[in-house]
Amino acid sequence: MAEINSQKDYADLSLILKSVIFSNLLPGEKQSVIDWVGKIQLKRGELLFSPGKKADHIYLLLDGFIRVYKQNGDGAGDADEIARFTPGDIIGDFDFARRAEYDAYAEALEDTSLVLFPSPDFNLEDVAGRIPNIVSRILLNSIVMVTSRIKETRNLIIESMSWVQELHRQIHEDPGTGLWKQSFLEDEIYKNLEDSRALIMLKPDRFKVLVDALGHDAGDKAMVKIAGLLKNITRRLGKGWALRFRSNETGILVNKCDPSLAEFLALSLADAVAELPPVPLGHGEEIFSFTGTISWGIWPDEDKSWDSFFEGAYNLLMETWKAGGNKVVRYREEVSV
Repeated sequence: MAEINSQKDYADLSLILKSVIFSNLLPGEKQSVIDWVGKIQLKRGELLFSPGKKADHIYLLLDGFIRVYKQNGDGAGDADEIARFTPGDIIGDFDFARRAEYDAYAEALEDTSLVLFPSPDFNLEDVAGRIPNIVSRILLNSIVMVTSRIKETRNLIIESMSWVQELHRQIHEDPGTGLWKQSFLEDEIYKNLEDSRALIMLKPDRFKVLVDALGHDAGDKAMVKIAGLLKNITRRLGKGWALRFRSNETGILVNKCDPSLAEFLALSLADAVAELPPVPLGHGEEIFSFTGTISWGIWPDEDKSWDSFFEGAYNLLMETWKAGGNKVVRYREEVSV
């Protein structure tokens, strides 16, 4: 047990009571806790704790500085600093509350004094043998503190979700059309593939005629109109993703979609593209009328491998388009089981 030799000693030792672990103790109980508090001195460069050491103590920094870091390599130059503590800070209360092992180093940056509970020669089990009721209250506070920290972290995540979602959108959204990029399909949707998923791909026909006559701005405006058609389909369905693949190839991916619905969506998309207002090309009375080449298929019915299915549907789209386009074709492939 700690020996208190002066009023200053008592004042220093009692500072550790500001930890929330002791927050609901009565005055007499706090006095009993102080009897089990001690002091230690660290020289510059000396470690307070290291990875694998049991978190048997709570520390309060009286003077000096402590940095907590993780080592990535063999040298100190490879250390990543996690936190830095200054006089008055509590160190290790969360680890103590969880009865955890440290996974980092804590180093004194200069000669440093700390108060700790329990004192250096004891652990919590020793204290529990002498003041079991108080230790029970301390352990209950520990549980409350851990729960509170978890809730705070969860709330912080929730508060940040809108920002994270906005960043996510900026990364994966095609800025010209507002469609999801193919990277979104590969990085996110692919992780949650479900059976009976319809992939419908669209490539506008004779698009080069429009761009050559009126420039890329006209092509961009046309892509926005096509994107609107795709978004309308997913909006009406209440599910699915409208995507931009490569160049001016776009499409939709719809989960839990049977072949009859997929075919209906593909044909409806072809009709919607054909109904887009024609664009005057500026050469006399010549106008550009929209049509599209569409391929569609159902995964995994037509190909067990998603990657093979995707490439097969894309290749079918391109082959049909090169052959003249303005068709709706289905991707089929026999799969040996």
